[in-house]
Amino acid sequence: DKLKNLLELLPEHDLPEDLKSKHCKRCVVVGSGGILHGSELGHLLNQFDIVIRLNDAPVQGYTDHVGNKTTIRMTYPEGAPLSEHEYPPASLFVAVLFKSVDFNWLEAMVKKETL
Repeated sequence: DKLKNLLELLPEHDLPEDLKSKHCKRCVVVGSGGILHGSELGHLLNQFDIVIRLNDAPVQGYTDHVGNKTTIRMTYPEGAPLSEHEYPPASLFVAVLFKSVDFNWLEAMVKKETL
């Protein structure tokens, strides 16, 4: 019931047109483990058609190593980046919800309430 009520609060959305029309030939998933630090692979990562970033993997200040392109950011609510600079306007944010508190978080966000 909680999920059904929450879904009714959300506006209906689909993937952005530029993602729907993309024939994903090359995708890369960039995690938040820090393994790319010092790699200077940013230019290579930016060449992928789709760049999926996980959790709070920072881009600001590390672009030489991790690139600056973010197509999709996937994260649990508690792993979401705190800086607004980590959410480019052209990227898609995907909240991965599985705990009851995650659904409470989303409901509070939609209703502009505090938890």
